[in-house]
Amino acid sequence: MSLIEFVKVSKYYKQDMVIQEMDLTINKGELVVLIGPSGCGKTTTLKMINRLIQPSSGKILIDGVNIMEQDVISLRRNIGYVIQQTGLFPHMTVEENIQVVPKLKKMPPEEIKRRTLAMMEMVGMDPEEFLHRYPIQLSGGQQQRIGVARAFATDPDIILMDEPFSALDPITRSQLQDELVELQGQLHKTIVFVTHDMDEAIKIADRICILNGGKILQYGTPEEILKNPAHGFVSEFVGRNRIWNSPELIKAGDIMISDPVTTRGEHTLLQAIEVMRQSKVDSLMVVNSRHQLKGIISARMIRQAQDKNALVRDCMDTQCISISRDDSIVNLLRTLKDNQISAIPVLGQDRELAGVITTSSLVTTLGARFIDA
Repeated sequence: MSLIEFVKVSKYYKQDMVIQEMDLTINKGELVVLIGPSGCGKTTTLKMINRLIQPSSGKILIDGVNIMEQDVISLRRNIGYVIQQTGLFPHMTVEENIQVVPKLKKMPPEEIKRRTLAMMEMVGMDPEEFLHRYPIQLSGGQQQRIGVARAFATDPDIILMDEPFSALDPITRSQLQDELVELQGQLHKTIVFVTHDMDEAIKIADRICILNGGKILQYGTPEEILKNPAHGFVSEFVGRNRIWNSPELIKAGDIMISDPVTTRGEHTLLQAIEVMRQSKVDSLMVVNSRHQLKGIISARMIRQAQDKNALVRDCMDTQCISISRDDSIVNLLRTLKDNQISAIPVLGQDRELAGVITTSSLVTTLGARFIDA
């Protein structure tokens, strides 16, 4: 269900077009990242949602209502907002900063106090230690945590985050990214997040919107964008080998041998060993007439069998380890290591054999990363 919708939205300053007839739908509960080079229009897009910047044409709908028909103060008070410099009021304590909007909305004092303590707990900061400090007495990461707490204080449906972690050191930044993902998993807010860092976008986003020259070049999940860039600029911007920084997005179905050598259970071991010889493999996937996996027969099993005219189904391993085509390469490597096997079948629906991954094919795939780099 869509919560935020841009319909043919444009923004221009005199002759300069910043956003060009943008159509964008953000669903309820999604964390959407806007990313692109400097000047691409990502921050302008973000700020138009709470009317810090007014669109020149088109309309922006929140829950089906045109934001230009809403009271701007009420609109902004119902949208959380976190910026790079935290935006904390330096003359106010942490407690006072968190309570600014709840007090403006005239929430009951007891509810304000309860929400303040809950927000401190949410961002992992001890109220007794930090509530009465001033921003200058906090580290950059602590200030940003308070900025997040303030944005969530009135339990808004929408949170806007404009490069909130970009000024932090790498370790603190990574910690806050993890905490944001964890928070989102618990609260399912609709978050629009601006960044210039593709690694950050891939780590936190449900969907990524890549902008350039005020236009959307691609809008999709991190996996879709990494695997299938829709534009030459997207491919260059993302980086050809960046998916290797997120191995959990590489699936068995992406790297498997899709036409594995097979045999039937009704064939003899002599027939099976001849297929192996011709195909130059040392094991065969055993399938039925519907191409469902029934087992594996290896050259070693055949050598150990006394009767070479025996049927494959009587000698094959029916308890073979398999994975699904949606399993990640991380799970694949762990399975190979834990079970000390050299080949693993990849299954689709209803145990249909989709492919196979061998240690040699895996080495070839991993090696290509460095050859193509």
